[in-house]
Amino acid sequence: PPRPRPQRRPSTRRRRAASTRPPPGMAPQQTGSRKRKAPALQEAAAGSSSQVSAAVDGDGPLPLKKPKRPAARRSLVNYLKEREVGARGRARLPGFDGELRGFAVRKLPELLRERELSLGTLNKVFASQWLNARQVVCGTKCNTLFVVDVQSGQITRIPLMRDRGPPPARAQPGCGIHAIQLNPSKTLLATGGENPNSLAIYQLPTLDPMCLGDRHGHKDWIFAIAWMSDTVAVSGSRDGTLALWKIDPDIFQGSIAWHSDAGLPVYAHIRPRDVENIPRASTNPSNRKVRALAFSAKNQELGAVSLDGYFHLWKARSTLSRLLSIRLPYCRENVCLTYCDELSLYAVGSQSHVSFLDPRQRHQNIRPLFYEHIVTVGTGHGSLLFYDVRAQKFLEERASASPYSSPGHAGRKLKLTCGRGWLNHDDLWVNYFGGIGEFPNALYTHCYNWPEMKLFVAGGPLPSGLHGNYAGLWS
Repeated sequence: PPRPRPQRRPSTRRRRAASTRPPPGMAPQQTGSRKRKAPALQEAAAGSSSQVSAAVDGDGPLPLKKPKRPAARRSLVNYLKEREVGARGRARLPGFDGELRGFAVRKLPELLRERELSLGTLNKVFASQWLNARQVVCGTKCNTLFVVDVQSGQITRIPLMRDRGPPPARAQPGCGIHAIQLNPSKTLLATGGENPNSLAIYQLPTLDPMCLGDRHGHKDWIFAIAWMSDTVAVSGSRDGTLALWKIDPDIFQGSIAWHSDAGLPVYAHIRPRDVENIPRASTNPSNRKVRALAFSAKNQELGAVSLDGYFHLWKARSTLSRLLSIRLPYCRENVCLTYCDELSLYAVGSQSHVSFLDPRQRHQNIRPLFYEHIVTVGTGHGSLLFYDVRAQKFLEERASASPYSSPGHAGRKLKLTCGRGWLNHDDLWVNYFGGIGEFPNALYTHCYNWPEMKLFVAGGPLPSGLHGNYAGLWS
């Protein structure tokens, strides 16, 4: 007969389970088995609110909830957003943002392409400023203030403000609007009035007239305007004076309305808080006309350039107090001035040079710089040049330069040549310039729209007797 098989001893796993089996009448306890843990967790997760409250009321500790992992975002858009430099919530790389911005500024001129804008028969655009992403306000030699839509090309003319008193006995034709400036918050616009000696203030974005500075102000044309704050502006005139104006929108709010009978706007008439004279130079005392202004918000100082070849620095408070006057190295036609907060330098544009001034340096030499900055220069020959202050040289062309740049080999100055614009072939042109096939436009004004990397450029023929215009959008 077959021998009986010996009984095998229970395994360690079974013995451990048997030892943990509760006696009758006691609730079963959870074991360490993985197969039993999963159903238990599922039951706990699917439990009702009564089970949760029972656990809180009992003697045992409150069960801890595991933190949920964020859902994985697999969108391509989210992936590209995470890779953006300086994205919100991401750590910035020290110095990398500035280097990338400087690289973009240096490469932007090579990528710009021109689209000409038609301005009809307007004569020579002298001043311009961006109002928003698609509108630019401009002033012309024919004393026209208008807004051009760079997308549709539509032109809207803005009525000029008139002096309250009688017009000046000696008419001064041919001046026009030389300056347009927006205050820092872009709520006010300052420019010239119908009388080019007066300062006109408009509200933005409606361009409603607010006030006109025609009382005890300038006796000659206003050439330059600079805002020192949202409510304080300084104007520079051909009569050799600087006028400081205080504009309070709350005071003028009641006077801004439309006349019920004639339909003409009603605005206040103001006088300057302070008027200062430009000092007379010993070399050319009669030619101290103020041509350009630039304000340093960091130092609360105002720079001014006069046609006698001097740069003047003023401390700007409730009044103006002159700090110094510097003889410029190039004295012919100093008509442009700008200030760079990052570099603490003034740039002065003359007939054929750009001079950089640091008022705190005894000798005006360009010091070593560590920031990227490009100065855009509009010329009288219808072209744009770009000067790298850190490299102390103009940007140069590459072999694959823009088709709008001047022809030539790599290594030459990068020069963007503007279009022909419009020129009136009147008797003056026929008698004196009829033999010239193409006449380049002087680029009197340009302004950047940095968020959209667009550059608005405008001007007209350089000879004073010729009538014409040019406007272009570079993007």
